[in-house]
Parts: sequence; structure tokens; C-alpha cells
Amino acid sequence: MSIEILGISGCPVPNSNTDRLVLQVLKASEVNYKFVKLSQVNVGPCQACKACVVDNLCKVMDDFPELAKLLQEAKGLVIGGYTPSGMLDAFSKAFIERLWSMRHSNSLNAPKSVVTIISGVHKESRELALKLIAKVLAMENMNLIAQLSSEGSAPEDQPVWEKARQSGKLLGQFVTEEIECWLDYE
Repeated sequence: MSIEILGISGCPVPNSNTDRLVLQVLKASEVNYKFVKLSQVNVGPCQACKACVVDNLCKVMDDFPELAKLLQEAKGLVIGGYTPSGMLDAFSKAFIERLWSMRHSNSLNAPKSVVTIISGVHKESRELALKLIAKVLAMENMNLIAQLSSEGSAPEDQPVWEKARQSGKLLGQFVTEEIECWLDYE
């Protein structure tokens, strides 16, 4: 059975808030999904070899090409990262960099619907990470439908958990085409 949403977590902490928020969105979508914890696969940063320019296929021999196949199959993406040292974590950043390979001759990720999640202690760092991810998604012609920010070890009674559930329901409606996608990047 094919997946409709790919869920990615860049946080290496076992059962982290990032993981659980990504899963909250995925489960609330009520569609088929796959969850990938980037610390459990091998996805390095872009090597800028440009071997992907002709066919949009990354030639670096790690796990990204397999994730790219899953993403190409999916209609939606949930990506969760965290800000351990005032910036986006390395696992999420490497994955996001590697999306570049998918937009040369064809924008393979358009018009996928996306929810982004950032966890961390400092609000400014979380906001900056969300803005930077939104910029990349705009270059990918992806449809950003929600951005969630979780402060520290967010207990499940904080509003972000309900927002994750609502975002998942909305994402599910986009990928099943109950709602048409929009692109509003400028």
C-alpha cells in the first residue's frame, strides 16, 4: 500500500517531543503514512556534485535516494526538527539541503502539502528555523499549510498538541483533495 504522507523527524532523542508531534500530525491526517527518524538512517549533507542536474536524481550513495522515492510517491510531508544550539539540527538541515536534487529540470515536490514543526528552548531560534524551512519549501513549490513551534519539553496539555491534531486533519484533507492546495509564496 502506498503512502500519502512522509513524516520526518530530525531529533535524535528517543521518543522526543518532535517525534511525537510529527506522529500526532500523521495520525490525525487519517491517511497512510510513513514515519522516518533521520538519526536512524544515513542522510548526509548535499555534496554539491551537481550530478542530479540532468535527471533530478541524487547520486550520493546514502539513504536519501530512497527517501526521495518515498517523498515523490507521497502527496504530503511533515518535517520536524529542533534547535539544540540556536539553529536547526544537522539531521533536518541535511535532509532539507538534499531536496535541492529534486528541483532542477522538474520540480518533483510541487505541489505537495507540508506541515513543519520545530521544537526548542529559545523562541527566536525556533522562529528563524521555521522561516528558513519555509523559504526552502517555497523554492520547492510546496504548499506550506501549517508551522508548529514547541517550547522545550512541551507537556501534552499545551496548545501545540491540539494545533498538531488540527494541522494533521487539514493535511489529510489536502492530500485526499477534499481541499485544493494553494501556493502563496512571494
